Amino acid sequence: MPDTSPPGGPADGAAPQNGPAPAPTGAERLGWLDALRGIAAIAVALHHGCYHYLPQFRHEILRWLDPGNSGVLLFFLVSGYIIPASLERTGSARRFWISRLFRIYPLLLAVLAVTLLLAVTGLMPLRQRLGEAYDPLGAIAAHLTMMQDLLAVPSALNVLWTLSYEMIFYLLVVALFALGRLDRHSASIATALAVAALGLGVLLPTAALSRDHGITTVAVTAALVMAAAIALACSSRTRLARTGALLGGALAAVLLLGNARVEAWEGLALLAVMFAGTAIHRAERGQISVRAAAVAVTAVLAAAIGGGLWHITVYAPGQTEFVLKRAWTIGILVTALVFALGMALRRRRVPRWLTRLGLISYSVYLVHPVLLIVSDITIGRPRADAPLLLVPYLVAVLLVSHLTYRWIEAPLQRLGRRLARRTAPVLREGALPDGADAAPAAAESTAKTAPTTAAKAAAGDA
Repeated sequence: MPDTSPPGGPADGAAPQNGPAPAPTGAERLGWLDALRGIAAIAVALHHGCYHYLPQFRHEILRWLDPGNSGVLLFFLVSGYIIPASLERTGSARRFWISRLFRIYPLLLAVLAVTLLLAVTGLMPLRQRLGEAYDPLGAIAAHLTMMQDLLAVPSALNVLWTLSYEMIFYLLVVALFALGRLDRHSASIATALAVAALGLGVLLPTAALSRDHGITTVAVTAALVMAAAIALACSSRTRLARTGALLGGALAAVLLLGNARVEAWEGLALLAVMFAGTAIHRAERGQISVRAAAVAVTAVLAAAIGGGLWHITVYAPGQTEFVLKRAWTIGILVTALVFALGMALRRRRVPRWLTRLGLISYSVYLVHPVLLIVSDITIGRPRADAPLLLVPYLVAVLLVSHLTYRWIEAPLQRLGRRLARRTAPVLREGALPDGADAAPAAAESTAKTAPTTAAKAAAGDA
């Protein structure tokens, strides 16, 4: 969900001593990452569009592959690859958080406002009785943190649950940066998360805090703690900045391990995928060995596939466990293959239309469910496959996404960059003082779909 400006390494553009060849130039790196983001966004948009306009075709496709799951996991790999590099490039938590907040929140608040307007006018109720069964204060607080999926609050739009894990990743990355553990430990972190997903995932509770203390209490507390953590992390005083970073990391860990809506193994597996992306970037930059990254990626693949084979069960009529597990396994392998192909071609020129698609991918991801709601209100859903409806839907998604990027995303990103440039100089990892700045470099993602939950969300209310 951020920009994909080229991140810096130990020596941008220069090969490390006794290390692999230098990483590709910024333009090349920008192109292949944008291409992957564009592919991921369209995969998710098509997945949900088929639910509305090609239900029979979608049923057959899901027997072998869930495009939504694959798109989300691809987004997470890209985020893992670039987000930590963005933070290290500036050496500033302040600058990182400014770029993140101005990158993500403007469009998020816009689509939430439209969704709420549709609900208030009676045109389309909020999903999962969000407007009726939940305290408005708790629902608002949860969505403002973006961590509603870990606060026992349904997402106002079905795709927003992925942003919860994006925010968890941001908080953990900043905490690791403050501890000086981000640079060369990504492979071991990814491996540890993969092992934990299989070994501890089934033992940890779901939504335990919200169940014991109340949804609103936990959501409001989390919002206040997160706000304090980010504010402190942006402090010009080193001790306060480190305290804020660690507070945010602690909040992320507590919610991930003890209050997720889904089983803990899923959340751990998703975080492992992100840190696997980080390990790949480290290996490419010569900061860790290729062998260490390969071990981490293998462990994450094994955990993701093994976790799905172990835990995925039938959740809707007409399904079979074998088919669900087969589709999940193929989806994992397809995601890995697409990312590997992108890396292999990263020095090739990427078609301009594909990089443009990547540029508006966050808009595509957030706008398409709103357009599907409007479609339901205006023309309804066909009872049989109607492929001709899919074409205007995709055209509308791309057109509106272009406009939201131009009028909402881009102007606010520029404002965020101007604000960030007024902060302090660039520093090294572990320092976390005055925030420094340089144009935010991040690739993002947010279309997400966890092993069992994504499929459930798509099946019930795409």
